[in-house]
Amino acid sequence: MKQWNAISLGVLVGLGSFTFVYAKGYSYLLNDPRTCVNCHVMRDQYDAWQSSSHHTVAVCNDCHTPHALVPKYWVKATNGMRHSAYFTLGNFHEPIRITESNRRVAEHSCVYCHERLVRSIQGHDGSLRCVSCHPRVGHQD
Repeated sequence: MKQWNAISLGVLVGLGSFTFVYAKGYSYLLNDPRTCVNCHVMRDQYDAWQSSSHHTVAVCNDCHTPHALVPKYWVKATNGMRHSAYFTLGNFHEPIRITESNRRVAEHSCVYCHERLVRSIQGHDGSLRCVSCHPRVGHQD
């Protein structure tokens, strides 16, 4: 019985390691925007970001993950698991759509970087969404 447990563990570790390397899993721990095009469905977003005004001041993680270390890697981990399942099973919408939780993270990032401007908008009580007026910001704005 112990032999089968060792073999099973070896197979799991081997397959997991192969998948991690094959899927470039290490790249998701970094801050390189090219990581986003590991999945072909992100090519349009990456290309649009490269031609946007944000290209020179922000990378994907600046807008799409929280700025604090633990929440940042929590969002990366949960998104990674969800994306892995979607792409493995092929059950995702094309063109891709942002989830509500990721929209909130991005909205918070807008305010984080543009706080003085947001506060100066008369009548802005926090209920407006930045993307209501700036739907393509960061991706061909």
